[in-house]
Parts: sequence; C-alpha cells; structure tokens
Amino acid sequence: MSGDSMSDEVTHPEVVDGREEIVAADRPAGRSEGALRAAAALSAVASEPGVPKPDPILVAHDVTKSFGGVRAVRVDHLEIQRGTITALIGPNGAGKSTFFNLVSGFDKPDTGQWSFDGTDISGKPAYQIARLGMVRTFQLTKALNRLTTRENVMLGAADQRGERMLSSPLRWLWKGQEKAIGAKADALLDRFRLGHMRDEFAGTMSGGQRKLLEMARAMMVDPSMIMLDEPMAGVNPALTQSLLGHIELLRDEGMTIILVEHDMDVIMSISDWIIVFAEGAVIAEGRPDDIRTDDKVIEAYLGRRRALETKEDGG
Repeated sequence: MSGDSMSDEVTHPEVVDGREEIVAADRPAGRSEGALRAAAALSAVASEPGVPKPDPILVAHDVTKSFGGVRAVRVDHLEIQRGTITALIGPNGAGKSTFFNLVSGFDKPDTGQWSFDGTDISGKPAYQIARLGMVRTFQLTKALNRLTTRENVMLGAADQRGERMLSSPLRWLWKGQEKAIGAKADALLDRFRLGHMRDEFAGTMSGGQRKLLEMARAMMVDPSMIMLDEPMAGVNPALTQSLLGHIELLRDEGMTIILVEHDMDVIMSISDWIIVFAEGAVIAEGRPDDIRTDDKVIEAYLGRRRALETKEDGG
C-alpha cells in the first residue's frame, strides 16, 4: 500500500490444483515513485474544500441533483489532481456515488458544469465520456455471465467494426481488428491475474475476480482516469490486497484514480488525497493525516453529540 506502511509485496490469487491460493508478486519497497510524485504535486495545496489543484484532470462546478425534496448532491467546486489516487469518502447517503453517476454521464444533474482534461463534458452521455478516456466501474459488477471472461474484456474495446450492422456479415473487414482486440484482452487478463479464467464463463467468478474483470475491461479503452465505486465491497481480504496493488500500479504508471470506498483502513493507506462528502456537499479535503484529525469529518461520521463526547474524553 502507499505510504511507509506499505508492504514490500502484494498478494495475488491464483488457482493451484483447483484451489484459490495466494501468490506473492514483486513490488518496490517503501513509497513508490508514483506516490512520491503525487505527494510532491500536492505539497503546496491547502487542505480546504474546493481548493484548486496545480494540474486538475477533472473540474466540477456548481453540480447539484435532487430527488424529490432531497438534495443529494450540491458540489460548489471540486478538482481532481492528475496522476493521483483520490478517495471520496463520507457516511452512507452523502452523495458520493450520485456524484460519480453525474460526472460519468449515467445520470443528469439539475445544474452544473464539469470538464475532463480540458474538455467540457457537461451532459455528455457515458459512452462519449468513456471514449475521451474517463471510465468507471460499479459497486455491483456488470459482467455478462454467459460470456467468457475473455469475451467480457473484449467488449470494452471501442469502435469495433464487427459490431456495425452493415459490416458485421463481412468478417474479412474486421477479422484483423478482432484479433488485435483479443490479444489486448489476453494481455490484460494476464496483468490482472485472470489468465486462468480466460475461457470460463464470467458467471463462475468470485466477487473479487469480477472486480478485477471490470478493471481489465475498463483498461481496453486506454483511459487516463478510472473511477472505482466501492472496489473492495464484497471482496475477501486476500483479493483486497491484490486489488490495492493493481490500483497503486495504475497510479504509478501515470493514471488518475478516483475511488469511493468505506473501508477507512484502505482509504488511509492508499490515498494521496481525500475528499469528504456529507449531505451532498464537500465538507473537507486533504491528505490522509489532515482528514484523520478534521473536526468536521469526525462530526460527519460520529454525529455532533458523539463527536463532542469523543473530544471531551480525549479520544
């Protein structure tokens, strides 16, 4: 994991004699170059809501969404620094996943503008946003159970000529492209330690393997930013470590990661920057050490009375 407490190795699941076992993968000791780059880029950034970043890849302004009389999202201003792991945290119902849905094109806001890598993507549909290099995964995985693992990954590739009505009967037009897409899918399956599941139906995969599958499929469009909605939900501890390792390696390769996650141990160990939501609004931002001691964050998670009791008790 990121930080000085990161172990020197990350475990990955493999199937040995029909059983899922844990195999160590080489990892650099201490803080990785990606973590150091992120820390340097954010070193002069103040820990306050809506603070500008030196090189933002995603900028959102005045984004709101209501359901009936409930204001689910009311983000005045938010920026995501390029090349970092940024976590969105907050109590249940704080608006994190709804914000994900809005900026990724899966839901429509009441108001707001947002841009990705300098391009205004306000109101664009999800498939257009994905083609620009901003992709997301879901808390509830979207695998097609009766397709193989490899076929599920291949579906992530954009502009496949074999999917067009007029050219689909003319296999010679898209045979070469399909071969290239298959080779890329195979490479990603090997990267995410799913090669042994290549020809298995996706419906036979464990919850953690499905999370890895979604990450592999997202990588088929060569994204510059991936949004992960609760990637550790329902994942056993062994695969959690594997997922964390993959997320960190993506950041180290220059990709931007945004994740919604409730496991605070995971958040504090892997994040370069944390943004805290409560009642739809951003109430705090900062490095993990800043967030741990922020009074507004403590109150949001514990409630005003319990937060006061904790402070009075010296806890």
